[in-house]
Amino acid sequence: SMASPALLMRVVASAYSVAEKAATIVRNVMSAGDLGIVEKAGPNDLQTKADRLVQMSICASLARKFPKVTIIGEEELPTDNVTEDLIEDGHCEEILKKPCPAQYTGIKEEELVIWVDPLDGTKEYTEGLLDHVTVLIGIAYGGKAIAGVINQPYYNYEAGANAVLGRTIWGVLGMGAFGFQLAEAPAGKHIVVTTRSHSSALVNECITALNPDHVIRVGGAGNKIIQLIEGKASAYVFASPGCKKWDTCAPEAILHAVGGKITDIRGNSFQYNKEVKHMNSAGVLATLRNYDYYASRIPNTVKESLVP
Repeated sequence: SMASPALLMRVVASAYSVAEKAATIVRNVMSAGDLGIVEKAGPNDLQTKADRLVQMSICASLARKFPKVTIIGEEELPTDNVTEDLIEDGHCEEILKKPCPAQYTGIKEEELVIWVDPLDGTKEYTEGLLDHVTVLIGIAYGGKAIAGVINQPYYNYEAGANAVLGRTIWGVLGMGAFGFQLAEAPAGKHIVVTTRSHSSALVNECITALNPDHVIRVGGAGNKIIQLIEGKASAYVFASPGCKKWDTCAPEAILHAVGGKITDIRGNSFQYNKEVKHMNSAGVLATLRNYDYYASRIPNTVKESLVP
């Protein structure tokens, strides 16, 4: 008889189904027409009914199955009294069939931290830029992002009435990443993807110093990592505080699973243990390939103005 799947693979398989349920909630809130928008810290920091319902769904569903795992979500919300219609109990069979990388077979529930961004790209969601939106579930062990799920609820939404909406990308360190076609940016081209709604003098100074051929401004950290792994951009550069651990955990695991690299602007790797501060206050630098090329061109003035 086969041994039962390792805990990590069970968590990832559940997170996959939980993310698909989340995508359905995101689409349903949008089609119902009442987004229930609340400003948190200001007009660029929004929360919608989708953020709230999705976070409750993800956190409650995973907590029910894995009660000793630490789950940290973006929104300050209660996790008790979550209605049954928000609970997703399923899992992806295909993921359970894959062998767990040897270094992770002995992990216990209490050693895992799950970082949840229920709706990454909320501002874009409210503005109808639906392809920017992702649902992020990142899984950390020993302070490192080791597995992640990125769901794009509106993938394909411009492909016509009969198109299948949405996709789920997932990955585990030491195994690879799945659900998309890995591609590298055109050789010799320096295409930088950066923030759309959180620009600043520092953000722009940093980009100018890289002398890019092209700059893409889009919402969402999940979306930006997808630009890297699908070869649409060669570097994701954000010289500013603002993004948080739940923005980077799932994307980091997927990027690292395919040989990419993500750090802060100063080259420090991110830590994801449950005690860590939530803000990535020294920004983000990520590439699928050629990390050193971009890292070496970040001006010292920019590095010095960002304190980890």
